[in-house]
Amino acid sequence: MDLKKITNQVCELSLQTADFLLEEVDKLSTTDIEVKSIHNFVTYVDKSSEARLMEGLSKIVPGTGFIAEESPDLEIKELNWVIDPLDGTTNFIHAIPLYSISIALMNGNEVILGVIVEINRKECFYTWKGAPSFLNGKEIVVSETGKLTDSLFATGFPYYDYGRLDPYMNMFRFMMKNSHGVRRLGSAAADLAYVACGRFDGFYEYGLSPWDVAAGTILVKNAGGRVSDFSNGDNFIFGKEIIATNANLFEEFLARFRENFI
Repeated sequence: MDLKKITNQVCELSLQTADFLLEEVDKLSTTDIEVKSIHNFVTYVDKSSEARLMEGLSKIVPGTGFIAEESPDLEIKELNWVIDPLDGTTNFIHAIPLYSISIALMNGNEVILGVIVEINRKECFYTWKGAPSFLNGKEIVVSETGKLTDSLFATGFPYYDYGRLDPYMNMFRFMMKNSHGVRRLGSAAADLAYVACGRFDGFYEYGLSPWDVAAGTILVKNAGGRVSDFSNGDNFIFGKEIIATNANLFEEFLARFRENFI
């Protein structure tokens, strides 16, 4: 399997789909918005984007399965595309210009390629197994920040699982006092891509799904960063919790996280 060739094809497909999303953002009306669950929205744009991606990906690698946000009942196989056709739907429906497409290919439990397109800036982040991470053709690496006090992190706000809200706020409070700050962009895929290219020094969140993080995890790793779940384990794709930082900060952040996220 030529992963480099496949990744380039996925980048092309993602950028074409990004153009479609940009064309639709000003056409959306309130009647086009469906509520899947509390604070969780979907539009015809999400569904159309997913259909475009699935059709194109099926041609790039025939016979694959899909783990997709808007199509939960698809067949899972040994080789699966993991796709979020519009990560940041709430931003999209409010015309806030930060939302992404996220696509990963998994062989069993291993992510072997990842592509994230931040749509408004037309930034395509991509990598594959054994390769560096890239942004629009240029190699990227995580930041070299060595102290938490000098770091800038990203996170996401819980929108349905409030059972861990108190420890989450403990950690948020600690980071407000002991770092350059915490940003909440509204797209976990973009957060992880920005860790991979060094804009953020780290990212943490709980309540996420595989399509939110699969592509971003390989981007961060191949850019020299570290990724874990909250227990320093490897259940960060399906375990609904993730920490991703540069290599220099990981141990310090994990220690502070364990002190505050209790």
